[in-house]
Amino acid sequence: MEQDHKPANDRRTSAIRILFFALIAMCLVGLSYSFSANRGEVIKVAFLGSKDDEDYAGALAFKKTVEARTQGAVTVQIFPAGQFCGNARECLEALQSGTLEVTMTTAGGAGSLFGAIQVLDLPYAFEGDAVAECVVDGPFAERLREAMLDAGTGIRLGVISNTGGWRNFATVGTPVKEASDLKGLKLRTVTAPIQQEMMRQLDASATPIAWSELYSALATRVVEGTKNSVQDIVGMKFHEHIKHLTLDGHAYMAAMWWYSDNSWQQLSPTQQSIVQEAFSELQKVTRDVTKAGEASALEEFAQAGGTIYRPSIDDRQTFIDATAGMRRWFADRYGEQWLAALDSAVNTCQSTVK
Repeated sequence: MEQDHKPANDRRTSAIRILFFALIAMCLVGLSYSFSANRGEVIKVAFLGSKDDEDYAGALAFKKTVEARTQGAVTVQIFPAGQFCGNARECLEALQSGTLEVTMTTAGGAGSLFGAIQVLDLPYAFEGDAVAECVVDGPFAERLREAMLDAGTGIRLGVISNTGGWRNFATVGTPVKEASDLKGLKLRTVTAPIQQEMMRQLDASATPIAWSELYSALATRVVEGTKNSVQDIVGMKFHEHIKHLTLDGHAYMAAMWWYSDNSWQQLSPTQQSIVQEAFSELQKVTRDVTKAGEASALEEFAQAGGTIYRPSIDDRQTFIDATAGMRRWFADRYGEQWLAALDSAVNTCQSTVK
């Protein structure tokens, strides 16, 4: 009888051993997944724009490309509308700490880390989309990428796209046709030094207001205008208060998409190549959406009773002349080399683009 019971005990012992090793294997798989995630298999993308704008469309294109090209081995999580970080500084700090992989800022937003990047916000630096895109797609962008890393910021430039088109002057009650019309007006700006200085040179009153508070600031006349693209104005319903739009196109709204350099170094060379490909897709989509939306936004603004002024050559020149001191202001603070680099890139592009 003892021989009859022995095989049963052996079977139970074997089963226990199998279960024990299975549990160990599961734990190892879990640890492996955790370590893999930390190496970059989960890419978090956060930005301040809503789900209705070009930034979100671009983020979706980025996600689709990464997940398709890695066959799902790398997943992308998108956090729009300040869900992950509430302003540009918080988003960039999250990149530096490694808790976030990707975010987007304008030149002004990144200026707190590297002031010279604001060279892209110099007024009237570009004549049209073709020249601006040529500049930010060329060697100038690579120079910015290297400079940001050399400065120890811990963030890597992925691609420069566009977020809304071109900045224009938009006012609640005062039509603006030439530079002198801005005198004394309280205009909303971001805190970037270059935008504050531009308002000073135009004899306007620069008034920093958070994006989320601008609608009420316009409604209560805390500010009398702003400088944004028509897509942003209509998209945020600012045209319920803004009634005058001057299409002076004083700044190309360059959108810098950043990657945490610490997280980037943990990606394999193949993954890095795929992410860069995804950035290229993001760039194409955001630009296409922006350009497609401009005409409809202008139409909606006009249908709501707004007036749209396209400055004559002479009127636009008044704005250029009034802000001519911006170049000297920039060079004094950030160096002649970045001004020279931008001028060289612009001159090259003007001679090559159609």
